[in-house]
Amino acid sequence: MHNHGDFPAESLFLIPAVAAAAAYWAGTVSKKSGAWPYRRLVFFLSGILTVLLTVLEPLAGWAHYDFGALALSHVLAGMAGPALLVLAHPVDLALRTLDPVPAARLRRAVDSAAARALTHPVTATALVAAGMWAMFHTPLLTAMQQSMPVHWLVTAYLTATGCLFTAAILDCGPVPHSLRLRAGALAAAAVAHAGSAAWLLVFPPAGAGSTAAGALLLLGSGLAVQTGLALILLGQQRGTARLLPSARGA
Repeated sequence: MHNHGDFPAESLFLIPAVAAAAAYWAGTVSKKSGAWPYRRLVFFLSGILTVLLTVLEPLAGWAHYDFGALALSHVLAGMAGPALLVLAHPVDLALRTLDPVPAARLRRAVDSAAARALTHPVTATALVAAGMWAMFHTPLLTAMQQSMPVHWLVTAYLTATGCLFTAAILDCGPVPHSLRLRAGALAAAAVAHAGSAAWLLVFPPAGAGSTAAGALLLLGSGLAVQTGLALILLGQQRGTARLLPSARGA
């Protein structure tokens, strides 16, 4: 833990987390939000808490010397947390409840060429796979364990790309994509994730100590999140997934 006097620097992350939670809650109670589902508030708060756990003690400290804790941080910050945040539809809520000028600015950002490119299933999958490989198979692994700021930066990348990937897979981006393309992207990400975990089992990184338990945790928990996304995709195909109306319909 990094202290400034008696104040842990990690506690600063509570400020944006509480601000985001308060803003989302304010949106849900606004008359403009309509009958906003309560479960989405639960998703949003759970997503924030899930990501927050990875940058606060004790998990952040454990990740500096325990590979299993680092693997768990990856799944929480890069997979489970983003899935919960996307299920909460914060952009939809903002577009409904913001004043006209900021809502128009947000709409332009959502419809921008950059947003369209980043939420394409192929792009989002590549970003997620690249981050996962760099985290576990390059010197970035050692840097994360030796430097808390590096750990924070990697966590931010994992969360951002995880949100882009989940939004792309669940068709919450500004451009619609076929179910076949999204399912293929999810399958490719699952293969890359499983392959990375298997590689760690066979070729553990130098200086990382025992990685077997962490690799198995990475494999099992990652598969659980990906299975959840696959079930939602299946529900979308059958027309039974009520969790995820398209962001384009906000």
